Amino acid sequence: MSREYQALLAAMKEPLVCADDSLELAREKLNAVHGHPVQADTRVRWTELEGVRCAWIDTPGTEDLERVLLLCHGGAYIAASGDGYLFYAEMLSRACGTRVLLVDYRLAPEHRHPAALEDCAAAYRGLVGEGHAPGKIGFIGDSCGGGLVITSMLRLRAQGFALPALGVTLGGWFDLEATGDSARKPVGFDPFAHPEFTRARGRDYVGESGDLRDPLVSPIHADLQGLPPLLLQVGQVDLFRDDSVRLAASAGRAGVEVTLEIYPEMIHGFQGLAHAGIPEAVAALRRVAGYVGVRLS
Repeated sequence: MSREYQALLAAMKEPLVCADDSLELAREKLNAVHGHPVQADTRVRWTELEGVRCAWIDTPGTEDLERVLLLCHGGAYIAASGDGYLFYAEMLSRACGTRVLLVDYRLAPEHRHPAALEDCAAAYRGLVGEGHAPGKIGFIGDSCGGGLVITSMLRLRAQGFALPALGVTLGGWFDLEATGDSARKPVGFDPFAHPEFTRARGRDYVGESGDLRDPLVSPIHADLQGLPPLLLQVGQVDLFRDDSVRLAASAGRAGVEVTLEIYPEMIHGFQGLAHAGIPEAVAALRRVAGYVGVRLS
């Protein structure tokens, strides 16, 4: 464990999220840890694809590239929005040397399932409709955005649409009931996640009568056959660790090429700490860059 990461954990003596957080407080907390400014040499251009608000993010050297990462952002389905995730898209563009298309999908509970995944799928269809080749596009997402990576591709598969070249999930949230051992029996303190908070946000997403076991809500219950190669990165301490473990097993049984990486002592969403220069996060994004570089070449 790096000294930088140890210092960060020592400063996080209280959890960011709590079991009894109201929707308003949850949003306030999640918005507060996002929304960092982008650098002066980063280009942001807002557009619409199939009626969905999206942002193109280009960093020096990426403007003329064909490689695109379509980013489904995190925020527990209720917060952060596209505007709050421009810095994350910038971070991925710099790390991976690609253009990034950030989808500003509709948030719950004002817009419940399937609004978010429909927006992500529509943005991808619009991207292809503009002439971008599926083989040059990868889906990527953190936390609930990782769930949207999988469910959006499942929706596109059902529609008979050509799938992207790959999917990458960073601490993906694939089980909105939080039934995995890592959620029920945590191995350490994770300030960015809490099982009851997770379940409450899942209910915000689907509504009181919604089915949390719907495969397009919790893709650990999905048939993953036919999906493109997947890279699933997750921290050992992450309460969603077993979401990735179970999804990787399901993907393997379905004949999907899958790579599972579990990072010792890392918490939920640790990859985003690359923005603060945390060595473990920077190293994880280098792995993502290598994976993307081979498959979007």
